[in-house]
Amino acid sequence: MSTSIENLKTFDPFADTGDDDSQPTNYIHIRIQQRNGRKTLTTVQGLPQEYDQKRILRALKKDFACNGTIVKDEELGEVIQLQGDQRVKVMEFLSTQLNILKKNIKIHGF
Repeated sequence: MSTSIENLKTFDPFADTGDDDSQPTNYIHIRIQQRNGRKTLTTVQGLPQEYDQKRILRALKKDFACNGTIVKDEELGEVIQLQGDQRVKVMEFLSTQLNILKKNIKIHGF
């Protein structure tokens, strides 16, 4: 009786299938971080290097009437931090003023 069971082979669902997307996904991430109490920070990371982040920060601060800074991170590069929940406003600013596609902007947070 030589019965072999073929459907019990090991299968790794997380193995690399070789399907690579030919397009690099360079998303701009807009996140919100809770500080203390009701205070929040909005962070913007992944802006292309062709844009001057200091000028963008100055325009964001003026338009949204909030304070902000640029933080240099080893892994993430330069990250723009703004006071308050400015996620939707930042997305609208990036899509209208800098002509960045909305599909390349990811909004994270509650």
